Amino acid sequence: MSDSIDYFGGTDAIFRNKDLLQVKYLPDEDRIIGRNEQLNNLGSSLRPAIKGQTPNHVLIYGKTGTGKSLCSKFMARQLQRRAAEDNVGVGIAYVDCFQDSTETQAIKSIAIQLNDDTTNIRIPASGLSTGDYYRKLWTVIDDYYDVVIVILDEIDKLDSDNVLMQLSRAVESGKLNDSTLGVIGISNKIQYKDTLNERVKSSLSEREFVFPPYDANQLRAILESRQDAFQEGALSDGVPPRVAALAAREHGDARKAIDILRFAGEIAEDEDATQVKQEHVDQAHEREEQNRVADLISKSTPHSRFVLIALANIVQQRGNAEAWVATNDVFDVYRTVCKGDGAEPLKKRRIRDILSELEFLSIIDQDLRGKGQGQGNYMVNRLAEVEPTTVIKACSNAS
Repeated sequence: MSDSIDYFGGTDAIFRNKDLLQVKYLPDEDRIIGRNEQLNNLGSSLRPAIKGQTPNHVLIYGKTGTGKSLCSKFMARQLQRRAAEDNVGVGIAYVDCFQDSTETQAIKSIAIQLNDDTTNIRIPASGLSTGDYYRKLWTVIDDYYDVVIVILDEIDKLDSDNVLMQLSRAVESGKLNDSTLGVIGISNKIQYKDTLNERVKSSLSEREFVFPPYDANQLRAILESRQDAFQEGALSDGVPPRVAALAAREHGDARKAIDILRFAGEIAEDEDATQVKQEHVDQAHEREEQNRVADLISKSTPHSRFVLIALANIVQQRGNAEAWVATNDVFDVYRTVCKGDGAEPLKKRRIRDILSELEFLSIIDQDLRGKGQGQGNYMVNRLAEVEPTTVIKACSNAS
């Protein structure tokens, strides 16, 4: 066996602790950069829970990678620790609504997370009705907690407003008698609240906060705070500012900036290099861009993908990756795409909304143009720093 090949390699010359560059990593407070205002806002909203009182419900908006989930999880844990000093029991449940998108899945996930090993309540992974899962949830909360914070990430992916209605009215409706509950809803769609029915809006009475994209200086500080993920001397001096500049120019997304840094390290590692250099960053940026677009598109609705395919096809036909395309032209090709897929096309007004949502996600750019004096305005659209072939491929893989 002494002559066997070591497929796992020897000493790692690049990484010391790659976990610091993973999405799941929840950093300490000194590694949360550029979000003091947002943390203070969250702290103010949740403060009543420290004394066992009802916290404010919160809705948080912002593009992907602006720290929404990170700050929500961090502040919920800080609240839990602070409340424990006053013997107030705080429970935390986090739901990724893209994964648990139905009412039953979301409530079951919350109940199972809160039902730790100290309870004598059994919550099966299947076999119960939605109503039974709610009843189990209320029992767990009332019997074992003073306050519960439920974080609903990508809340716009839930297929029912009833989850928000039931959670936000749990105390008022008498479902909870000895405990209370607060909801933190997180969405990339700033128009999300407009989709809720009036009863939910009335019962929610939430505070709303918008998380802006990070600028280049903030991104550089975030990356530098993760440098101990690498061996000493493994990062050349120009790497963090190069990654920060690329990310700030395109999306201000800290998650993607960290991904680029990790990808660059992996490329250097694969080349048996001893140092991550700017050329590795450029290769990693191309790889991340493809992953970013694929990830965003995979979470889009079918008609959002049809709109993107239409825009990408027009851009491809014009032979100019930066071509601006009028919304009317996108709509005409979109209807053809729908026909080919056997889908009923949406109205033009809804397509305008979808294009606005795609701009918010930084997949496309938009610009308002004038037709001439007294002729009104019209909107034009283009792909944002991404090749049409990448968009078409990502849409095809997601369908």
